[in-house]
Amino acid sequence: MGAIQLKTAVPGPRSKELMARREAAVPRGPFHATPVFVSEAHGARITDVDGNRLLDFAGGIGCLNVGHTNEAVVAAAGEQLRRLTHGCFHVTPYEVYVRLAERMNGLVPGAFAKKTLFVNSGAEAVENAVKIARAATGRQAVLAFEDGFHGRTLLAMSLTSKVHPYKTGFGPFAPEIYRAPFAYCYRCAYHLTHPSCGVACVDAIEDHFKKYVEAERVAAVIVEPVLGEGGFVVPPSDYLPRLRALTAKHGILLIADEVQTGFGRTGRQWAVEHTGVVPDILIAAKSIAGGLPLASVTGRAEVMDAPGVGGLGGTFGGNPVSLAAAHAVLDEIGKGTLFEQAQRIGRVVSGRAATWQQRFALVGDVRGIGAMWALELVKDRASKAPAKEETNAVSKRCYEKGLVTITAGTYGNVLRTLMPLVITDEQLEEGLGILESALAEVVAQAGRV
Repeated sequence: MGAIQLKTAVPGPRSKELMARREAAVPRGPFHATPVFVSEAHGARITDVDGNRLLDFAGGIGCLNVGHTNEAVVAAAGEQLRRLTHGCFHVTPYEVYVRLAERMNGLVPGAFAKKTLFVNSGAEAVENAVKIARAATGRQAVLAFEDGFHGRTLLAMSLTSKVHPYKTGFGPFAPEIYRAPFAYCYRCAYHLTHPSCGVACVDAIEDHFKKYVEAERVAAVIVEPVLGEGGFVVPPSDYLPRLRALTAKHGILLIADEVQTGFGRTGRQWAVEHTGVVPDILIAAKSIAGGLPLASVTGRAEVMDAPGVGGLGGTFGGNPVSLAAAHAVLDEIGKGTLFEQAQRIGRVVSGRAATWQQRFALVGDVRGIGAMWALELVKDRASKAPAKEETNAVSKRCYEKGLVTITAGTYGNVLRTLMPLVITDEQLEEGLGILESALAEVVAQAGRV
């Protein structure tokens, strides 16, 4: 018997009832990738309110690398709940915060003294990283990248590239934000090909410093080592080192946004480790606490100390229950198996996806690293016209068959995989089989090969 067990159509009657209540009680703004209401989840399996058991290839948008309700995480959080739920670190500090900061300082790359701040979310971490960079450099401007995503609060939203739905109607935006093309080789902004291009997208930043903002005013460059919401775009291996050299040349801080790529997703603790790049500040969130809200900002000690006393903080930042869960996550990662599992997942997914690319013209590009793989769907390979409707149709067929997936990309035409790293071989094959059948059905309906 497979992991997926469907008792009703998906969504079932109870999910439909709850969706009607949701539409009456909750603003339309919060999106949902599926109309399925979950009641419980364990590992890589979800049980919905109708008793259907589904496989999870979304992982709460990358928050569950160690799996749903990981036993160690649940035990650590439960123990902490019995002792202290909240004290506010700015009023009565607690050791669990300091100890996790020490662990993060040791895990983030860089042979120099580091310090760590804890906040509630990835967006909050982004905003604090920019605050710290500005305080440390005395500069105001920040350079971000096309197709990048950094959150939904004002400054984070200003840094985010995708306009609809993230920015539509929410202006004016924060000032002193500048943008350059990312190394999106499948859709190169300069119509070049790597490696003959010589990573021209990095060289072009020098022109930005001449035409849009002088380098002497740029506090930081913020970059996702692998684009997340932007479509799981993996830059060439020489891109980040070249970018690091450029920022060092101009005295600009490099902020690595590892909100989605961290904690083993790419097969290593951090995605930057694949290129040997050492950022000045590294942001983490999502899988840091096994599903509980927490995020971190780790950087050079002298940079992190730039803001004055009281300049950083927040009432719930570094909640003790979330911190205890994060310790359990790091313990799980410390066993060493999750990195191997991420690499195993990547080998299986990439192998299957390569056959789909050969079989279906709908699959324009296959790309990824570790357990972070994506399919970019196009209407035809010559024009690379985004196949957004087909992408949504594949995702819909998947959840109807018991597989939860999510889409991504500036054009909404990317299927991304964020399954928990604890997924079994059998569950992985079962999920990939459903994804393949969904692709085949959408292709057949469109009358295409």
